Amino acid sequence: MSGTPPSARTKVKRLHQRAQYDKESLYRILDAGLLCHVGYIIDGAPYVTPTLYWREGDHVYWHGSSASRMLRKTAGMEVCLTVSHLDGLVLARSGFHSSVNYRSVMLFGTAEKVADPKSKLAGLEEFMEGILPGRWAEIRPVTDQELKATTMLSMKVDEASAKVRDAPPADDEEDYALPVWAGVIPFVTVVGTPKPCPRLDPKTPLPAHVTGYRYGSKTVKEAAE
Repeated sequence: MSGTPPSARTKVKRLHQRAQYDKESLYRILDAGLLCHVGYIIDGAPYVTPTLYWREGDHVYWHGSSASRMLRKTAGMEVCLTVSHLDGLVLARSGFHSSVNYRSVMLFGTAEKVADPKSKLAGLEEFMEGILPGRWAEIRPVTDQELKATTMLSMKVDEASAKVRDAPPADDEEDYALPVWAGVIPFVTVVGTPKPCPRLDPKTPLPAHVTGYRYGSKTVKEAAE
């Protein structure tokens, strides 16, 4: 995708200087998140469903219950998948120029069903290991029934664009002299202290992949200190 001109759908028209189309930028934003929103049309009505996702190579994956209407209906359908990160409030000297710092990606493509059980199982392992390395080897293995009850979809990261704002306020020149505080209030994601299951055996140790879990800027251990 690197060096490929954007399509008519992905070309950023408003504030085009914030657009990024190279694969490295797109993947960096995708890999920084867990939650995406999938937009689609069923029976002429628009829907947007939030779901967890992961990336392997040039494909993005998401999964859920085989009973999910979204997963059943969108297999083979054109969808729009978006990911966004809110990085801060940008406080300008006027309401008009106040904004937010953010990173976002929009992808268009056809959702394809992952039908092969081995590929589906490998995808689930990749998903969990991407979030908590070492967790897959510790948990109970997936049963055939659980695998059957899970639908997995994939979409190639081919028609996509990113849009990023990471800057201080941009006021009108005459407003910079106003005695109004202006700047950025940064947003960071803080991981909370793990809460054990009420039925957990108290002798069960807290594993390193939990205490070392990192999402955003702080690990579980750092957040507790």
